[in-house]
Amino acid sequence: MPANKVDVVIVGAGLTGLTLAFYLQKGGKKVALVEKSDRLGGAIQTIHEKEFVYEMGPNTGVIGTEGIVQLFDDLKEHCELITPDPVAKERWILKKGQWEPLPSGLLSAIGTPLFSFKDKCRILGEPWRKKGTDPDETLAQLVKRRLGKSFLNYAVDPFISGIYAGDPTKLITRFALPKLYNLEQKYGSFIKGSIQKRKEPRTELQKRVSREVFSVKGGLQNLITALENNISKDSVFCGCQQIKVSKHDKGFSTELNTIGGEQFSIESDKVITTFGGQGIGDVLPFLPLTLLKPVADTTYAKVVQVVVGYKHWDGKNIKAFGGLVPSVENKDILGILFPGTLFSGRCPAHGALLSVFVGGMKKPHMIVKSDEEIQQMVLREIELTLQCDQQPDLINVFRYPKAIPQYDISTKERYAAIHSIEKEYSGLYLAGNIKGGIGMADRVQQAWDLAKALLDEG
Repeated sequence: MPANKVDVVIVGAGLTGLTLAFYLQKGGKKVALVEKSDRLGGAIQTIHEKEFVYEMGPNTGVIGTEGIVQLFDDLKEHCELITPDPVAKERWILKKGQWEPLPSGLLSAIGTPLFSFKDKCRILGEPWRKKGTDPDETLAQLVKRRLGKSFLNYAVDPFISGIYAGDPTKLITRFALPKLYNLEQKYGSFIKGSIQKRKEPRTELQKRVSREVFSVKGGLQNLITALENNISKDSVFCGCQQIKVSKHDKGFSTELNTIGGEQFSIESDKVITTFGGQGIGDVLPFLPLTLLKPVADTTYAKVVQVVVGYKHWDGKNIKAFGGLVPSVENKDILGILFPGTLFSGRCPAHGALLSVFVGGMKKPHMIVKSDEEIQQMVLREIELTLQCDQQPDLINVFRYPKAIPQYDISTKERYAAIHSIEKEYSGLYLAGNIKGGIGMADRVQQAWDLAKALLDEG
């Protein structure tokens, strides 16, 4: 069994693992990137089929952290960041069978039918309401307390469906939306906090954190390819089976089998895992069950994505970002994204490309329905909400039983367990979307911060 010695072993080659490997290698560290799949990128995968270009995993990201800005700067010669077509700025919310634009300013907020008159008036008093004192307050409790029930039903609930496929009555604000939580805790108000934040001094990099939605020219797969091409080929081990890490006095040993049956043992000073909580016990068998259980028990939303393509679109004008469906509307879908409107080259010139999302925490049973049942259900909702009854030229169903980790009340225990593990086993780090957020920008930021910390250690 040949042995290799590196500084850091990274287990999991999704966006977090690839970004870590990229920056650690750039900083002079010797890295081994270990992945059980036969491809890199994790959930990110772009498909080209029948004149359509669509994403199998996340459809878009948000320029929401310094790390994502820096990463695209560092990869600018290898992939091109793109932002949505200006015609796609409008975001829709379904109410009583009609799509209503989500307000983007004061005047549209006053006139929108989405929120009650009482709650519109309550907004004026938001800066003077007392800040919350319960650190485990759910997002639903926070929003009802500060903004009112209609804002919860027709803004926050569908937003949470779009981000977490989650339930705002279960998600804990300080974990799921820490920036929102900190606005109230630090400034006493969402409105006052937003105003104050704009006045605070920022670095040049921080000024470029625009909160704009982004993709990559040709699809998000090209970001993965750019990272892959900038990591040493002999540092990457794909298709690995039976990955086992053991701890010893001088560091760690990572044993694995390749697809061809070859066995490797990689010695390292540090090990970083970047995958979901439920597989950590298999890879790190030396962890005691008491420490491992809160991480392994992470709850995940079960999501179905249905990609629907039309070479000629005869339905409602969909010059918009997409539409989200509030739970109170009692529909079978969570929302519809319009990638063909967002980015050029994703569908034929007079066609349409839709990504329809089904299931989530409120309707997990949807994932066990047959492809035919799901397709019929989705086409029925497209006909009802987008006035299109034609047969699509492309329709594919993708299931994700562990799509999105939920930052619910168990997160507190999970974070404590991760902290204890990292403290007790020096040189071991548990990264990935089990902590620190689920968005692409969150993943890159986590990797960027961890890489800097490890490089600073020398």
